[in-house]
Amino acid sequence: MQPPPAEPGMSIDQIDTPALLVDLDPFERNLERMSRAVHSAGVRLRAHAKTHKCAAIALRQMALGAVGVCCQKVSEAEALVNAGVPDVLVSNQVVGARKLARLAALATRARVAVCVDHADNVKALSAAAMGAGAQIGVLVEVDVGAGRCGVAPGEPALSLARQVSRSAGLRFDGLQAYHGSAQHIRGFAERRAAIEAAAGHVRATRTLLDRAGLACETIAGAGTGTFQFESASGLYNELQCGSYAFMDADYAKNLDEDGAPVHEFEHSLFVLATVMSTAKPDFVVVDAGLKAIAFDSGPPAVHEPAGAQYFRPSDEHGRIAAGESNVRLALGDRVRLIPGHCDPTVNLHDWYVAVRANVVEEVWCVDARGALF
Repeated sequence: MQPPPAEPGMSIDQIDTPALLVDLDPFERNLERMSRAVHSAGVRLRAHAKTHKCAAIALRQMALGAVGVCCQKVSEAEALVNAGVPDVLVSNQVVGARKLARLAALATRARVAVCVDHADNVKALSAAAMGAGAQIGVLVEVDVGAGRCGVAPGEPALSLARQVSRSAGLRFDGLQAYHGSAQHIRGFAERRAAIEAAAGHVRATRTLLDRAGLACETIAGAGTGTFQFESASGLYNELQCGSYAFMDADYAKNLDEDGAPVHEFEHSLFVLATVMSTAKPDFVVVDAGLKAIAFDSGPPAVHEPAGAQYFRPSDEHGRIAAGESNVRLALGDRVRLIPGHCDPTVNLHDWYVAVRANVVEEVWCVDARGALF
């Protein structure tokens, strides 16, 4: 791990770049808005920590009412529990003896749950839990339209739930019904329709569970792009939103009911870059390239000057043209870049620099950076 790029009390111009920057005012407003939204809807928030990988942020979310966090990997869960997070759902399948042993060991130190979609995985999970003297919560994952993991809704999900409920060391907690691909459907009506279809699968499955006498205490899913639909469904009671804390350039392309870009949450995560070359007449070069920003959802947006365009990244460099801004940046100028996709961008950094009014207030560790297994 590299030393932090800044210390509390520094001005933004003193931060070593490229740096992962959190603007605390919009960040805190985002957390508070989601807290109010889930409270008013009468549902729970289990904030997704794959977005931020940071215990300091997870604990802030829990202080505002989140019941715990989600992770995608055992190593993410380990890092956050080690840093003080007490309640973690691995909202993914965990396969392999070593990973299952680690998950079971973690469940002796914190409240831990996991998703399953295969009978053999249930058997292995039960054996690991028994070996560690642990109890692990289990959500049966149902494919509600994402076309990735999950058993088919209805009878296949019921069969797996029955197996979980009869397995030593396991606790059947309910259903995982996340529709990931719906999060970035741009049109409001189309996003709503996708979740309505997902809810139909959930409703049919819960009916079978009720008839079989299996209590389904949790129906989990939802993300930043669709949470208002799941929370209004009367079915989902635990939401797994993550990106709302930061908002990235891709989420900003989703449209609201009036056809305008969504504006409920604000951009609070940036990669701070420095202009390192002005040798060319048509663009400047900044020190943030492929090693500092994820490009799977396209290039970052330039926060200021508005209308400037980032293009042609290489390992350590990025080019910025004035574009519609007509502003020529000077050597040493600082530029805030809004990542196209916040989650993998965070995974490229060891530290967050949290600023307020352009002064460094805190520095947070990205505890689960590189936690891939």
